[in-house]
Amino acid sequence: MAVEDKAQKLETMRHSASHVMAEAVKSIFPDAKFGIGPAIEDGFYYDFELPRPLAVEDLPSIEAKMAEIIAADQPFKREEINSKAAIKLFNGQPYKIELIKDLGEEQISIYTNGEFTDLCRGPHVKSTKEIKAFKLTSVAGAYWRGDEKRPMLQRIYGVAFDSRADLDAYLKKIEEAAKRDHRKLGKELDLFSLHEEAGPGLVYWHPKGATVRQLIEDFWKIEHRRRGYDIVYSPHIAKVHLWEISGHWNFYRENMYSPMEIDGIEYVVKPMNCPFHILMYKTQMRSYRNLPMRYAELGTVYRYERSGVLHGLARVRGFTQDDAHIFCRPDQIESEVKDVVELAQFMLKSFGFSEYEMMLSTRPEKYVGEVKEWDMATDALRNVLEKLKIQYKVDPGEGVFYGPKIDIKLKDALGRLWQGPTIQVDFQMPERFDVNYIGEDGQEHRTVMIHRTVLGSMERFFACLAEHYAGAFPAWLAPIQVVIIPIADRHGDYAEKLFKDLRSKDVRVQLDDRSERMNLKIREAQLNKIPYMLIVGDKEMESGAVSVRLRTGEDLGAQSFADFEKRVKAVVESRTLDQL
Repeated sequence: MAVEDKAQKLETMRHSASHVMAEAVKSIFPDAKFGIGPAIEDGFYYDFELPRPLAVEDLPSIEAKMAEIIAADQPFKREEINSKAAIKLFNGQPYKIELIKDLGEEQISIYTNGEFTDLCRGPHVKSTKEIKAFKLTSVAGAYWRGDEKRPMLQRIYGVAFDSRADLDAYLKKIEEAAKRDHRKLGKELDLFSLHEEAGPGLVYWHPKGATVRQLIEDFWKIEHRRRGYDIVYSPHIAKVHLWEISGHWNFYRENMYSPMEIDGIEYVVKPMNCPFHILMYKTQMRSYRNLPMRYAELGTVYRYERSGVLHGLARVRGFTQDDAHIFCRPDQIESEVKDVVELAQFMLKSFGFSEYEMMLSTRPEKYVGEVKEWDMATDALRNVLEKLKIQYKVDPGEGVFYGPKIDIKLKDALGRLWQGPTIQVDFQMPERFDVNYIGEDGQEHRTVMIHRTVLGSMERFFACLAEHYAGAFPAWLAPIQVVIIPIADRHGDYAEKLFKDLRSKDVRVQLDDRSERMNLKIREAQLNKIPYMLIVGDKEMESGAVSVRLRTGEDLGAQSFADFEKRVKAVVESRTLDQL
């Protein structure tokens, strides 16, 4: 069976499973009101208005009822009725009636299995018995039609697969994902926190998390300077008028915060860095010889996200982009985009991401500028991908309002995709801001602008990195690289001498001289994902050695302290992703 056919068959089965779940819920809660129940990646969900809140403990009884329905081998029967008859049929189901009216169609298709009839286009499996291995996984709140001003419904999620083996493999993967959840690791490893009382979606970086972030940023700055970028800084607010010029006020306002008034003028916190870099560029008239100019900024921006979609560091309201804007001539577009793609690949590889997907996102429904310019920009992006022999998919209509883009989605250790680098070619901002250069002919010419990130946002990249490594960051990135554990109090002075020596050589080291059992200290160091543990006792103190253990549990035995220092130095300087 072709891959597409298999995927379609699985999607159909999952959609059918959502109807079976709805029938099961109806049998338990006869007064339930039904929203929608589509198939989604790996499974399905259905939204309900119920007489009481559901808990995870309710899921087994719903599952048991679903199993009965599946065993009953109920056929799925399709029927077409007119809209008036449909409204009458779904009397008492306000959400279904709303959908019928919004469809505005004369004929409506419905599906019935057992005691349950649903408004649905289909398709479905022939019988409930074709639904194989499934499991209900969670309950969540969901606004009707995604509108926070509408009623909050209860959404039950489930997964379904062709076989029990596939289901078990998926559940094992989910269990592993739960262990790696960056929100859980953030708390356990004391990396960051979020505080509802101060405002949701705003990140507080604790010393350990801030250390990792600083190491990433330092590496980022070094690599950008090597490639001809200039580091800049820009303000956090600007007049609303600036965003009117850029087009954000008309095309992006729903993601921006309300203005604040200062001296009778409206200002707003920035959702983007690009207009600021344009203003810097325009402080002088540039020659064609000056181009390309590359401004890079780790710029913090603020965008409105609904509270229901906020998710740890992956979806926040304030975040720092590893942003840059390249001002170039039209004949330089492809070479600059090529360099950016290669830089993004280098950066991802440096942090251990060797697999990713590339998407070419084209002109959206709401856009500014001329179609011919959009086509030129899209062709430039496509040409680079094809010249580099990079496989990519086209994502129609998903470009930003001012230009098409390449999106790179990186794959973590569990095979999950994360939004990462993005590269956009823009003819529109230079037009709106009158951004020019003096050409070889002595005349003014319009500059082209390339917007790009090579990691994404620092918050989301950190979340991805934490989950990819399950919190066990490579030694060069680890917030604490070494912990020294004296066996008894009499070894304290020797341990402190080693501690000061390592610290003077910029090793991130901790001295655990608490009056606790050595095994407890080792266990805690492992839980804190510290790469190296140095155990020092009588023998080590007499010979100037250390006993080295890894966080994996491996015991490397005794070695001279000088040899260990060389080991750590080699690991840090090489930025190896393996622990040596």
